[in-house]
Amino acid sequence: MRIAARLSVALALLASATLLNSSPALAYANAFFHTQNSGNRGADVLAIQHLLAHHGQATALTSTFDSGTVTKVKAFQTAKGLGSDGIVGPATWGALVPTIQQGSSASNAVKALQVQLNAKRNLSLPVDGVFSAAVTTAVRNFQSHAGIGVDGIVGPVSWRNLVWHYDYPSFANMCDQDPDSNGTANWGTAAAIGQLEKAVADFATTGQGKVPLGDIGFEHGGDIPGHASHEVGLDVDLWPIRTDNAQCTAGRITWQSSTYDRAATRTLVQQIKAAAPGHIVVVWFNDPTLISEGLTQQLSNHDNHLHVRYCERIHPNSLYDC
Repeated sequence: MRIAARLSVALALLASATLLNSSPALAYANAFFHTQNSGNRGADVLAIQHLLAHHGQATALTSTFDSGTVTKVKAFQTAKGLGSDGIVGPATWGALVPTIQQGSSASNAVKALQVQLNAKRNLSLPVDGVFSAAVTTAVRNFQSHAGIGVDGIVGPVSWRNLVWHYDYPSFANMCDQDPDSNGTANWGTAAAIGQLEKAVADFATTGQGKVPLGDIGFEHGGDIPGHASHEVGLDVDLWPIRTDNAQCTAGRITWQSSTYDRAATRTLVQQIKAAAPGHIVVVWFNDPTLISEGLTQQLSNHDNHLHVRYCERIHPNSLYDC
């Protein structure tokens, strides 16, 4: 059953990719609905929870794909005649998203839209379920940004491009470092950003300073100077923690430096993994002690930073497939 479910999702992704590549009306040639399932966090999950409520399957608005969300997704899938696996892949996304526009009474679906626009376009729309003139303007601006038909109506194409679009993190518990002169290359999938934000928020409670963030990726992915990966919004670079907690101001160190705080860096790695259960492929960092503890793995040129690779339950690129 699990193999069949995975095959079904993979075929749906392939069909979606074929459609995207054949239609000039779609903005991003690689746009697809990011698969979400148990353990994911972030704006896409919160949007799913609002959309479940729209379909009569209300669950707590936690922004976390928890057991309650799994139960409601399965109930929705059963009602729609879909495979009841609790995984929101392209077919389930497609059934969840309605076509809405200004004046729509589908308030929970509008809330999902407002969550997406706020996250993906760095807006501050009230999440009130009202498809107002301001929401229409935001939709039209996104459609123009994405290069799709600008009509203010949110149908399947707009939803897919909006869900696919990358998210930008809050720096409440991080500082922005730019070792490769890539500017604000901090864009990642909504799940990667949500999981990262949870981890650094947990680390903040230790009182050991903010976490330095290197590159994630560009707003729409693609090649990024100084990196062989970081192209799909699921690779995150972080700097290790210092004993003086000055990792955001005193410069980057290696695991061999006298000011390297192994205990604090260990805690950070543990919290990164705890915030994304089942959604981390690997954490590369060359501290031999953390490697021996099974927390990180060795990779050349990773003495001075941690490289976290997140994954999705089903992803078109097998390197990012959970």
